[in-house]
Amino acid sequence: MAQAVNTPAPVADPRPKSDVAGAVGLVGLLGLAVWVAFCHFWPEIVDAFVLSSPRERLTGPNAALMGLVFCALPMVLWSVLVEKVHLRPSTGIDWKIKRPLASVVDISITKLAGLWATWAIIGFLYCLFRWYWDGPYQVAMTVLGWSAVPLFLLSVPYVLWLDRVLVEPRDACWHLGAWLIGREAHDPAQIAIHLRAWAVKGFFTAFMISIVPGGFADLVGRDWAGFWRDPVAIANLLVLMMFVVDEQIGTVGYILTMKPLDAQIRSANPFLAGWVAALMCYPPFQMMNQGGPLFYEAATADWTWWLQGQTVLLWVWAALLVTLTGIYASATVAFGMRFSNLTYRGVLTHGPYRWTRHPAYLSKNAFWWLATMPFLVTNGSTTDAVRNAVCLAGVSAIYFWRAKTEEKHLLSEDAKYREYHAWMDRNPTVTRFINRLLAGLKPQRGAVVQPAE
Repeated sequence: MAQAVNTPAPVADPRPKSDVAGAVGLVGLLGLAVWVAFCHFWPEIVDAFVLSSPRERLTGPNAALMGLVFCALPMVLWSVLVEKVHLRPSTGIDWKIKRPLASVVDISITKLAGLWATWAIIGFLYCLFRWYWDGPYQVAMTVLGWSAVPLFLLSVPYVLWLDRVLVEPRDACWHLGAWLIGREAHDPAQIAIHLRAWAVKGFFTAFMISIVPGGFADLVGRDWAGFWRDPVAIANLLVLMMFVVDEQIGTVGYILTMKPLDAQIRSANPFLAGWVAALMCYPPFQMMNQGGPLFYEAATADWTWWLQGQTVLLWVWAALLVTLTGIYASATVAFGMRFSNLTYRGVLTHGPYRWTRHPAYLSKNAFWWLATMPFLVTNGSTTDAVRNAVCLAGVSAIYFWRAKTEEKHLLSEDAKYREYHAWMDRNPTVTRFINRLLAGLKPQRGAVVQPAE
C-alpha cells in the first residue's frame, strides 16, 4: 500500500492592505450619480411637481460645482462615521491631548502667517500668469476669488482648533511662518516640503476646477434616449460619463487635503524629473495639444470614421474603449478623497491597483491608441502617419517616465509601498508581465557574441 506524501501548503502572499477603503470612492460616486440624474431629469421633475422653474436641464457652472458637494459629502461622512479615519495615528492628531488654547496661540499665529503668505504667493501667481484668465480657467479664478475671504476667516478657528490636538503642531507650515516672523528657529527642509505641497495644490486645483463645468454640461445636456442601440452613441456617452467621474472625484481630492480626514499631503514629489514629466501633460506646458511637439492627430479621423459600416467591429471597439475608460475612472474612484498628482497621501492596493501600479496611465494610453489610430491618416501621407505614431509613442513614453518618477518618490517614503511594489512583482499582475517583457527586451550583459554561421 502506497504511503501518502504530505505536500506542504502553499505559502500565503497576501496583498498589503490599502490605506483607503474601497467604499469611500463608491459612496462618492453614488452621490455624484444622484446629482447628475437630478440635473438631467430636471424638466421631468418640473412637470411632475408642477413647478414654476424653467423647464431646462441644469447644465450651468453652479450645477457642476454642486456636483463636487454631492460627491464629497458622502465620502467625508463615510470616512469619519464608518471608517473613523480621524482616529488614525497617520493623521498626526491625538484627540486626547486638548491643549489649553493659550498654550497654542503663539504657534497658531506663526502657522497662520505661513499659511496666509502661501496663499498670497499663489494668488499673485494667478494674477501674473495670463493663461489663468483665459477660457475655462476663468471659472476657476471666479470660484477661488469668491472663496478667498471665507477661507481666510475660517482658517483662524480651524488652525487654533487643530493645533490643540496635533501631536506636533510645529509642522511644515509653521516653519515657513517662523522664517517669515524671524523669532524662532526654523528648518529649511520643512519649508521646502510645505512649498512643494502647496505648489501642487495651487497648480492642479485651478486646473481641475476649470475642467469640471464643461464635461458636466456636456453630460447632463445630452439626450440619453435610445443611446444603447448604437455602438458609437453608447461609447460616446459612457466614455463622457466616466471622464466626468474622474474630473469630479479628482477635484474633490485636491480640495480635501485635510488632516482630520487623514487625506493630508504627506509629501510632494521632491524630484525635478517627476515635476517635469507631470507638467508636460498639462496646460500650459502640455506637449501633445494642438501645435505641441508631440501632437499626434494631424490629418487623423477617429475610430468611428475608419470603422463606419463595420457593425461588429464598431461594437468591439466601443466595448474596448468603454472598458479602458472604466478602468481609468475606477482608478480615480479608488483614491476616494486622496486623488492628487505628485503627492504621497497613503498607499492604494485595491480596485485596479491590485493588478497594476499604474492603471490610469496604462488605460488612458491604450485608449488614445485605439480611439485615434494615429497610424491611419485621411490624406494618405506616409509621413503624417509615421509622425503621428511616433508622437503618440512619445506621449506614452512620458507617462512611463511619470510612473517611474512616482515610484521613486513613494519607494523613498513608505515601507508599505515598498512591500506593495515587491508584491506586484511576485504575483501574476499586469505589472509583473510588463516588467518581464521589458526585461526580455534588454540585451543580456556579459553575453558572448557568436559569429554568424
